[in-house]
Amino acid sequence: MSENDLGDREPGPEAPTGRATYGAVGHALMRASEALALLGGIVLLLVTTVTVLSVIGRAGLDMPVLGDSEVVEIGIAFSIFSFLAYCQMRGGNVIVDFFTARAPAGMRKGLDTASAILFTAVVGVLTWRLALGGLDSFHREDHSMFLQIPAWWGYLGAFVSCLVWGAACLHTAAWRLRGGAISISAC
Repeated sequence: MSENDLGDREPGPEAPTGRATYGAVGHALMRASEALALLGGIVLLLVTTVTVLSVIGRAGLDMPVLGDSEVVEIGIAFSIFSFLAYCQMRGGNVIVDFFTARAPAGMRKGLDTASAILFTAVVGVLTWRLALGGLDSFHREDHSMFLQIPAWWGYLGAFVSCLVWGAACLHTAAWRLRGGAISISAC
């Protein structure tokens, strides 16, 4: 299958069709978001393993994994944030088009562009607040109760993920502003 071949799939609302369509920056962002999502998946598998071991330890051996909830909390948070840039680049965001399904194509495109710009702004604010929260946690030397994991580690993982997500949002918003035709396929 070529990069721009959609096969039987219908074009979707977000993801551009390959390197030539999305450009070198979009291609690089897609690769970065894929790597981040893969890392998030690995962390999710590790968190699942810790949870299973803890449940088995509690139920069968009366030996729970100390600090399992701390590992789960930080790991799940990182995993969730690590998938968001990939979701943005692939056009996997939820789109509620109930009210606009029958609107003219130009109106839908304008609304999609406006929502992409608004989404970029929201991710920018979220990234900014994560940075401030992480710095505050670092200066207060917050740690988890059992394992003494520095709380700012969780903020750092989410912040880095949000930087990539923000870049993906900015790129897709700019793509829409330039009138880029967007459809779902691999970049």
